[in-house]
Amino acid sequence: MEKIQVQGVHHITLVGATRQLSIDFWEGVLGMPFVFEQPNLDNPDESHLYFEPGDGTLITVFTNESRALDATSNPDGIGHLHHLAFNVSRATFQQVAERLQQRGVPHTGAIDRGFMDSIYFRDPLGQRLELACYKFEPPPGVLHSQVLLEAHRLRVAEGAYNIQESHLAAAIEGLIQRTQPSLSTQREARSAYVAPVEEP
Repeated sequence: MEKIQVQGVHHITLVGATRQLSIDFWEGVLGMPFVFEQPNLDNPDESHLYFEPGDGTLITVFTNESRALDATSNPDGIGHLHHLAFNVSRATFQQVAERLQQRGVPHTGAIDRGFMDSIYFRDPLGQRLELACYKFEPPPGVLHSQVLLEAHRLRVAEGAYNIQESHLAAAIEGLIQRTQPSLSTQREARSAYVAPVEEP
């Protein structure tokens, strides 16, 4: 028996209401370019809209002009989708709450997750969404997930409840030592201050 090895999210498809509502939200609120449209090939009464969230993947929406807007919150039961999370820059994250408030959209406010900051709200059809901003940048050639794996190992070894910024910093330092060669044979932390220095 062998695995069916996946290599990333190809796309996520949501059942939407009307075409214009989908464009207004996914592009007009979240800034995802509307890149492609064709009929839903499994249902000729629907259109299939494609939006690009910023990393080359796709968010797609089935639309039907006869569907009424229903903002009822989607259920949180077993087997249901809890939320979708999208990455935003630190500069954008600092503006999210204000920009949601301008539209009258309730939200959680910023939540510190240790390795990232998050804010939650619902789309016009009741789906919970998260906008997230990492607290770190991985070293060149290293993925965010690799830093998190290393930070997790450090967290567990320390017996900490969740990943903290100190785990991230140590993980990045360790990954750089393993992935980036140095002419130095002494790569441990040292103090270069042999004499007092003046105030900055």
